[in-house]
Amino acid sequence: MSGLRDKLLRMRTSAAAQAERLAGMVTEESTEQVEPEVALDEMEVSAEPAAVEEPNVLSADWQELNVRVVESTEGSFLVRESRYPLMHRHGIHQLAELEHTQLHLDVFRKQEQTQPDYTNMLFLDLETTGLGVGTGNVPFMVGLAYLQEDVFVVEQMLIRHPAEERAMIGYLCNLLPSFTHLVTYNGRTFDWPVLHNRFILNGFRSFSWEPIHVDLLHPSRSIWRNTLVSCRLSHVEEERLGITRDDDVPGSQAPAIYFQYLADGNPQPLLGVFEHNEIDMLSLAVLAIRFGHLLGGGLGEHVAMPSEAEELLRTGLWLERMGKTELAEPLYALLVDHPRIPHKCLCLLAERDKKCGNWERAVLLWQKAVQDAEAAKRPDYEAHIELAMYYEHRTKELQAALSLAEEAHSIALRRHAGLRLQNKQRTELELIRKRIDRLIGKLQRWNRIEHTQ
Repeated sequence: MSGLRDKLLRMRTSAAAQAERLAGMVTEESTEQVEPEVALDEMEVSAEPAAVEEPNVLSADWQELNVRVVESTEGSFLVRESRYPLMHRHGIHQLAELEHTQLHLDVFRKQEQTQPDYTNMLFLDLETTGLGVGTGNVPFMVGLAYLQEDVFVVEQMLIRHPAEERAMIGYLCNLLPSFTHLVTYNGRTFDWPVLHNRFILNGFRSFSWEPIHVDLLHPSRSIWRNTLVSCRLSHVEEERLGITRDDDVPGSQAPAIYFQYLADGNPQPLLGVFEHNEIDMLSLAVLAIRFGHLLGGGLGEHVAMPSEAEELLRTGLWLERMGKTELAEPLYALLVDHPRIPHKCLCLLAERDKKCGNWERAVLLWQKAVQDAEAAKRPDYEAHIELAMYYEHRTKELQAALSLAEEAHSIALRRHAGLRLQNKQRTELELIRKRIDRLIGKLQRWNRIEHTQ
């Protein structure tokens, strides 16, 4: 595969041939990264190349999209800029809250990173020609957002053809180092690797920037993976941030819209992509506000207290992982008295307490889980085993431990009745059987000692 940079340089020599060369290049390098329905070799491309505009003169169609040309020694590209007052409300939060919550996001800093003297946060979201992180995936739109004095700026860069990419990348290389934090949604595995590849491919190999990367997909999954149907940003914003989108262009359609523009030269459909990306940037800021409130102790005041036991527990566990144990403990206390706490949540919190040495609450949680199992149609026996281990090894209540182990074995047999046992299930039954045999042996020895005395 020939170098992308060399191809782009050759394209600049002949503006009239841009459309033909672009179709061939993207077909060669990008098809495997793009969903089949948007691959260039399946599109109907006009035999006549689209009219090529003067690089710095925008047609009326472009002007309607509210874009401007940015020029540099590397070339030119387009920028669309939107400014929001900090009192602007997006969903349940105002953008002004970002000023007070962004400092709490420093906990995402790696151990080897020094704490910055100030916080300057950059939000990033890409629209690309494909789904992978390989060299054939080109970010045709780069969305950025940041606080600037008393406004929230959304700056969206667009390349009208790949020959403009180098100018856009050069602009980013100058802009990014002024920020201390990078906030993304799945940016650690997608947006940033894709963009970093483009720096290298466009010759900016010496570029270096190591911000505190706040990838909000990971805390979202930690808290909502069993509560929400999906942890896609569009679903999180609707279910937890009070944001609804009307007539939104799905992100999955953005590549097809861009390829269509490359084929016919009509920029009007790109407005929907701009608007979709702009909402993504605003929602990303609001989601950062929410997690900033959580880390700053604003749960119950600035953020509603979760009503579901699962979310309450996982919020506490996430806060504890982020070093905020003092904020997590009140959530655990609420969870103990929750009227509808699932068996799995009881065992998860008990496991946490076991590791922390809080045996008193762990035992209470296991006992509650054992009681709940009696009324369940498909009971679990995890709490039975944990409680049996506690009675055997810590309190030496061997008879109680034996009763729990036997009950666990009975539940396991009922759960697996009529099924072909897998290795894991067979091993679990064998371990429970061994525990029962060991407890019976201990009780027999104990009875013989008592009898001789």
